[in-house]
Amino acid sequence: MLPFWLSIGVLSLVQGVLVAVPRAPVEIPLLGRLQGRWWALVLPLSIVVAIGGIALDSASATFLTWLALVAVPPLAAVALGWLVHGARPWLALAAIPLFAVAWAARGELGGQSCALALSALACVSLGWLLVCVVPARWVKLGIYAMAAVDAYLVFTELLQEPNSVLNAAAPAANLPKLQLVSWGGALMGFGDLFIAAVLGALLARDPRLQARGAILAGTLCCAWDLLFFAIKTTPATVPVALTLLTLELWAGGVPARRPKDLPKAA
Repeated sequence: MLPFWLSIGVLSLVQGVLVAVPRAPVEIPLLGRLQGRWWALVLPLSIVVAIGGIALDSASATFLTWLALVAVPPLAAVALGWLVHGARPWLALAAIPLFAVAWAARGELGGQSCALALSALACVSLGWLLVCVVPARWVKLGIYAMAAVDAYLVFTELLQEPNSVLNAAAPAANLPKLQLVSWGGALMGFGDLFIAAVLGALLARDPRLQARGAILAGTLCCAWDLLFFAIKTTPATVPVALTLLTLELWAGGVPARRPKDLPKAA
């Protein structure tokens, strides 16, 4: 088992990488009717609904486990094929061996790494789609709201017990658990990667700002890990929100583009 500081450091760096890898969103006619600011609520509600549902009925954890198992691999394939820098359609097939290794080597570092890659890539697809349909200023508010909700639930200890139930839930046949992020001796929630991917898609219209944001996010996320010397659980969404806040104050702000201002898909 790898030491905790190394394990959590790798997961924090993955958050930084997720800011760097999404391509710039484009206008997709099929999504045109779905555009609206209210989709920004997906960010904070992704935590509230999951944790609240598990607190009310632990069977919700099993549902979320199977939902992640079914949804993550195809979402990861979409990211590999179209949505990350350097994507090629044939790369979408790489999701198959990634899933196979995540299943065959579950619990081992190789299996954890493949499962982590699948979850991270799935978050790229989800974050990219969200930024396609939500005005940028509302995406920003959604990021801040998600971090605030996460921090409140962690520091009031309302998140830990439902989160433990979710982490313990497992699909049948020893299939990989994709509803969480596990590497070495550290765990993160799926939402901790999702928020980073959303920030990456938001910044992707400006390559320099995206690169700056990725470096800053990796640095702040790793620095945030120092809190583990004092507490057992930290809200890993907070350093991502701090990254956005820093860019807003230091880099002259993030362009507040509306979905209709996006370039059209070829």
